[in-house]
Parts: sequence; C-alpha cells; structure tokens
Amino acid sequence: MGTAELSAAVAEALRALGRHPLVVDASSFWRPAGERFQHGREDWQAFRDTWLDLAALRREVLDAVPEGTWLPALRDVERDRSAHLSARAVPERAVLLVHGLFLQGLGLPAELVVHVALSPAALRRRDVPEWQLPAFTSYEDDVGPADRCDVLVRAEDGLRPAVRWPPRS
Repeated sequence: MGTAELSAAVAEALRALGRHPLVVDASSFWRPAGERFQHGREDWQAFRDTWLDLAALRREVLDAVPEGTWLPALRDVERDRSAHLSARAVPERAVLLVHGLFLQGLGLPAELVVHVALSPAALRRRDVPEWQLPAFTSYEDDVGPADRCDVLVRAEDGLRPAVRWPPRS
C-alpha cells in the first residue's frame, strides 16, 4: 500500500459517508523536467528536496481550498507539460486529501497526517530505483516522519499494513 492507494481507499470511505473527497497527488505539482533534472536525472537530494513546487501546491490547493476553489493538478509529469486544468469550486462537505512523498517537515497545514513507512527492502520490492533509496533514508533520519505523524502505517506487506494510531514517541 502506497500513498495513492491509501488516499483512494480513504476517498471511497468518505464518499460512503456523504463527503466529497478532493484528492491531490503532490507529484502533479512537481517542477518541469528541466528544473527537476538540472543536477542530473538521478540526483537523490534534488528528488527529495526540490522536485516539488511547494509554492504552487500551497497557492493552488492548500491556500485555495479555504477560499472555495482548488486545482486538482498543475502538471502532467509523464508528458512534462501543463495539466491544462481550471480551478474548481470546493463542494459542500469536502475533505482535502494530499498524498505524496516527503511532505512532512515542510510546514504544510494539515488536520491529520498519515505516514506510510517502508523499509529499504520493501522499497526495493516495490521497484523503487536504487538511486532514490538514499532520499527515503535521509528523509526518515532528518525529518522523523514516524514520530511526527498522527497515524503511522507500516506497509512492509501491502496487503496487511500495520496501523498505529496515535504513534508512540
């Protein structure tokens, strides 16, 4: 179970409760390839620290939702171009779900933070490229997301994740 799968499951549960989930994949707010890869395509530090256009995510989603609008995606990362979407109105009873990598420690506003933790071995089993592994390790060491989150999901086995709510210090 990764962040996208978890967000989809939560969104489905919210719909069943009569809520309107607004699901945003943070990778759709990554910078253009020319900016992401200026230090090479396999620079793990850039992957962790600079690929996300944090200002755009804040402006178009996090700061916009309380004002009544939101942008589901800024970029089509696969095609490296604009997603060509317009801002949408926030429906009544909406719940914003933002999922992605390395989001804790950025000062993002959130009512509930869920961290999906995977060991380096589990990341390898999920075909995470070897060059990205140091980004995950350094994020765990530098940010300590398991200690900062409200809900911790250990997803070594994607079919049987272990959930800890609230996590112990």
